[in-house]
Amino acid sequence: MLLRGWQGPGASAGLSAVLVLLNLCWAARASEITFELPDNAKQCFYEEIVQGTKCTLEFQVITGGHYDVDCRLEDPDGIVLYKEMKKQYDSFTFTASRNGTYKFCFSNEFSTFTHKTVYFDFQVGDDPPLFPSENRVTALTQMESACVSIHEALKSVIDYQTHFRLREAQGRSRAEDLNTRVAYWSIGEAIILLVVSIGQVFLLKSFFSDKRTTTTRVGS
Repeated sequence: MLLRGWQGPGASAGLSAVLVLLNLCWAARASEITFELPDNAKQCFYEEIVQGTKCTLEFQVITGGHYDVDCRLEDPDGIVLYKEMKKQYDSFTFTASRNGTYKFCFSNEFSTFTHKTVYFDFQVGDDPPLFPSENRVTALTQMESACVSIHEALKSVIDYQTHFRLREAQGRSRAEDLNTRVAYWSIGEAIILLVVSIGQVFLLKSFFSDKRTTTTRVGS
């Protein structure tokens, strides 16, 4: 499920540092997935995790119904680590207690006719060090310090962009839903006004129409 980062050739030390920086930023966000979850449906995902690895599961419902979904996370033994019902968004961090395949599922089985669009980000492990010798005794060079600062800034930018995209998609969905309701309401009002207008015309016509009277002579 997780994507692999790419490593390009470096023509110089500065170029290599930038490529490593881009590689790490890509790998840090490689587990993001957005998928459709139909009504009365359940979707599960699986991930191989090594014992002692720190993991974070973050999800958000973008479109559909009341923007809620059920989420469940289990370890290789089937023990439930996380379970929430009808949540719009949430984040859960845990440390793997053993090696094996961990399963997390999103369920929309409580919905009878509304499908959902769900986004989740499943991060396994911490980011690798920007430089293999980052923990060395000697201080970082000016180029290395700049790359570390840029790396941290880019991670923050990516997080902000992701949340803004989700908020924009959710806002657009709500606006389209509201626009559809307003359109239907406007059509209904137009039909009602048309029926009322026609009824008033016939009513007024009946008020001003001449009524013929007939006289009958009675012979003596």
